[in-house]
Amino acid sequence: MREFRNACGKFATGIVVITTEHEGVVHGMTANGFMSVSLDPNLILISIDNNKRMHSLLKESNKYAISILAHHQEKWSRHFSGSPQDDFIVEFKDFHGAKVIPDAVAYFETSVVSQHLEGDHTLFVGRVNHFECNEQDPILYWKGSYTKIN
Repeated sequence: MREFRNACGKFATGIVVITTEHEGVVHGMTANGFMSVSLDPNLILISIDNNKRMHSLLKESNKYAISILAHHQEKWSRHFSGSPQDDFIVEFKDFHGAKVIPDAVAYFETSVVSQHLEGDHTLFVGRVNHFECNEQDPILYWKGSYTKIN
């Protein structure tokens, strides 16, 4: 499994924080399993490990938001990837009723339209209800490390 993971790590990806709200509490998770699926209609997809808490939360909420992290937001990524930063205060921005990461590169607010169980992950396809982007550079993940566009 480690060799397969290393091979996939040769593909540079952006980093997103997936957020959803359940029973009035905002939950977030760092991921790089994100992609555009369709332009008409606007659909995006996230891939979530079936054993992660976010998996069950998404099945209940049927909605999620995506924040594509900017080059200076490594701390956000680390915080939501299971390494909480003690000195880090989490404050979300409201984006059409969804909670997103302030000052990110782009935001997507979605409603889940389908779920596909594939191996140890579930693919959640979301219809994009609202999106917004800016001209900042994103942070990238490549070969197990964070990097930036030069």
